[in-house]
Amino acid sequence: MSILVVTGTGTGVGKTIATAALAALAATRGASLAVVKPAQTGVAEDEPGDLADVARLAGLADTDTYEYARYPDPLSPAAAARISGLPPVSLHDAAADIRKLADSRRLVLVEGAGGLLVRYDEDGTTLADLARDLNAPVLVVADPALGTLNHTALTLESMALRGVELAGVVLGSWPCEPDEPDLAMRCNIRDLETLAARPLAGAIRSGAGTLDAPDFLLAARAGLSPAFGGTFDASAFRSRYGL
Repeated sequence: MSILVVTGTGTGVGKTIATAALAALAATRGASLAVVKPAQTGVAEDEPGDLADVARLAGLADTDTYEYARYPDPLSPAAAARISGLPPVSLHDAAADIRKLADSRRLVLVEGAGGLLVRYDEDGTTLADLARDLNAPVLVVADPALGTLNHTALTLESMALRGVELAGVVLGSWPCEPDEPDLAMRCNIRDLETLAARPLAGAIRSGAGTLDAPDFLLAARAGLSPAFGGTFDASAFRSRYGL
């Protein structure tokens, strides 16, 4: 039984694709798993959400994915619930459901909305609170581009202050050939590892979300470290790109 929470340093950094990569690698090992999205925002009721992308890329069945609340406006869960007039999601109830899933699954992945401290209700409950309630480590998905150091440092500091365990830092969208990382991206490799006090846990190629499931599995394997079932070598990556 294992629970892993996935957050990002902000919106649009590749959190859903990283979650799909984790799920794909777990599924190919034959592990029973569930993927949970406590709150989906910015998607209408009849539209596919983030979990549909995870299921498509990782080859999961509908019974492997769980969404507890959905709001149509692209806002924080708390603001989206308030604007829509719908009740906010209860992360306390979500924690209880996730524990039940973990009793029958080898791995439960929990994907947050936005970043670590985005509010889910008017009391200010956050994904950090959920992770602490579940006593679950958090994988941080970071943008490799200029500006990421401050966002990542704030996320990691907030986790440390709250006693939330870091599972690792993954670059959510790394340029792949023929594109090349710019100077800031290359410098950020070493600096992000310094902030995390450990090697990078992965770097997922940009555009991976457009691949079909077999090719996505290859990208997931290359983009995540052995701790998550992949082959990503942080030392080799640093030697190739880092400054």
